[in-house]
Amino acid sequence: MASEKTRSAASGYAMLVLNILLYPLAIIGFIAGVAVGHALLIFAMIVLLLLNVFISIGFFVVNPNDARVLVLFGTYKGTVKKNGFFWANPFYRKRKITLRARNLNGDRIKVNDKEGNPIEIAAVVVWRVQETAKASFDVDDYQEYVVVQSEAAVRHMAGSYPYDTFDSKEDVISLRGGADQVNRALEKELTERFARAGIEVIEARISHLAYAQEIAEAMLRRQQASAVVAARTKIVEGAVGMVRLALESLAREGVVELDEEKKATMVSNLLVVLCGESQVTPVVNTGTLYQ
Repeated sequence: MASEKTRSAASGYAMLVLNILLYPLAIIGFIAGVAVGHALLIFAMIVLLLLNVFISIGFFVVNPNDARVLVLFGTYKGTVKKNGFFWANPFYRKRKITLRARNLNGDRIKVNDKEGNPIEIAAVVVWRVQETAKASFDVDDYQEYVVVQSEAAVRHMAGSYPYDTFDSKEDVISLRGGADQVNRALEKELTERFARAGIEVIEARISHLAYAQEIAEAMLRRQQASAVVAARTKIVEGAVGMVRLALESLAREGVVELDEEKKATMVSNLLVVLCGESQVTPVVNTGTLYQ
């Protein structure tokens, strides 16, 4: 694996001044050689002019959050990260790589979750090049590498968790309910995958999550049924607590003594009132409790 070497380059301004001065010198010398018919002088000025053109190839600019990877005849010579106007050996191949943060808005892909349910999922990844040598030489195309590995990571992550949990187990992490944990897991896996290409993962988030169309309606009904059951369970728990509190208060205060049959009747009536969906109409008993 390639290792990045940060290097400096010569100032481009000094070489630019030299380059500007050599052009008129070569032209004046050439004209003088033609005037006196000096073949050697003419040849020397032509060589000087060609050398000056060759020197001009060595100029390059490094913009903020950019870098230039220098390669000489297949040998990596270093990376210039300092901003400015520079000059380097004209034989260097100067590959430009941006160090800016970039967004990858992944396409929606259809995968199966941990329970085998088909789902649609997509992710947004914020990334940047951290090591230019690895990005240049350890992978063929680091931008395509990011796209392919991001999709592979999302597929693997989606298959490691269920879409949702329909029970009360709090220790089960789902794609829908455990967004923070799932996003951290996705970032960790992307970091491991991108390390080969010298890519840093700044942030990774799930941007789209839904059941596939063929099961979306059925799963929606299941979610609604689970919500109704959960709500009913909570209502019954509250109603039982209120009935218990009422019976204990009546017994403690000695307001009325109820036998087991009347307690059962009172519990039944209170549960109907507290758990019923429609409003209950009371019936006033004007006789004794046993009528």
